[in-house]
Amino acid sequence: MNGDQKSDVYAQEKQDFVQHFSQIVRVLTEDEMGHPETGDAIARLKEILEYNAIGGKYHRGLTVLVAFRELVEPRKQDADSLQRALTVGWCVELLQAFFLVADDIMDSSLTRRGQICWYQKPGMGLDAINDAILLEACIYRLLKLYCPEQPYYLNLIELFLQSSYQTEIGQTLDLITAPQDNVDLGRFTEKRYKSIVKYKTTFYSFYLPVAEAMYMVGIDGEKEHANAKKILLEMGEFFQIQDDYLDLFGDPSVTGKVVKALYEELDLPTVFSQYEEDTPLPPAIFLGLACKIYKRKK
Repeated sequence: MNGDQKSDVYAQEKQDFVQHFSQIVRVLTEDEMGHPETGDAIARLKEILEYNAIGGKYHRGLTVLVAFRELVEPRKQDADSLQRALTVGWCVELLQAFFLVADDIMDSSLTRRGQICWYQKPGMGLDAINDAILLEACIYRLLKLYCPEQPYYLNLIELFLQSSYQTEIGQTLDLITAPQDNVDLGRFTEKRYKSIVKYKTTFYSFYLPVAEAMYMVGIDGEKEHANAKKILLEMGEFFQIQDDYLDLFGDPSVTGKVVKALYEELDLPTVFSQYEEDTPLPPAIFLGLACKIYKRKK
């Protein structure tokens, strides 16, 4: 498959993924929208979902779908299994939305994805904390609705819980390293920075989506997951360092070249290839993620 064909396939997968969101909202809200006791809260939930879950790049959620398609035989890619893969992908996006709503409050941010932060909307304020918790709760409702009879159901739940915990530990490290009222740069060491990156970003952004797909196709061995995690965490660290660099020096005409030079200087393709030999996962999963990282400009 040449570059244009791969691009077309990815574009189609993204279109399928985005279109599935309306079903996600419908499943989460339709039955209770007119409920005499909870109807108002469900209407609020619909608004929360439609404001906070969309508008990003969807890389995390799409990775679930792409990895699932790479790992499972075409003859087994029936409509039901693809629906589940799309839904689990959206669960990852809801986890991201949960983190972002909460993070914006803690950071006193003003905008997110080209619009004002949810908590900054008139009349919202700290009520947004509860809204963030609702976004997280939707993950487990969706898994219960779509995957309860699947052999991997418990693995998915445990992985989401573990990833949430790791990310929240990372956020805690971030907060205690640079408290807003007592900034001490002496605390901000390279070791601490890498710990924050590892726990706050890499587990849920890189390992979680691929691992969910692995469980969905029956790859549940500790060795296979450990090997995949090793490379995915390294990719996640590279991604976050790149992201922080772009935030500071975000001239795409310059940063694109610098990032590519660093990618090549570290010989990351060779590193990734070595890990691929130790894992049953197709190289396309890792290389696809790697290409998205080093080619991005924002």
